[in-house]
Amino acid sequence: MKPGIHPVSGHVVFRDRSADALFLMRSTIFDRVTDDHERLTWTDGTSYPVIDVDVSSASHPFWTGRGRVVDTEGRVERFKRRYGRGR
Repeated sequence: MKPGIHPVSGHVVFRDRSADALFLMRSTIFDRVTDDHERLTWTDGTSYPVIDVDVSSASHPFWTGRGRVVDTEGRVERFKRRYGRGR
């Protein structure tokens, strides 16, 4: 790897308030976190900056199974009826 071209990354806690979930992972947003940013002490005893997110795998309908099913049956037939076949 070439030195000096990769972004700085570090450990950050992402908090999904809607699902009350915490995720500790490496992120390049670590470089933009200031010293006065909110911090959280993780189970290993280390303090990490906290970033609030709107949606995560803990609250997204696709991952939780609460998504609505869209009925696509009959759309092709409706299109053919509306616009005809031989145009």
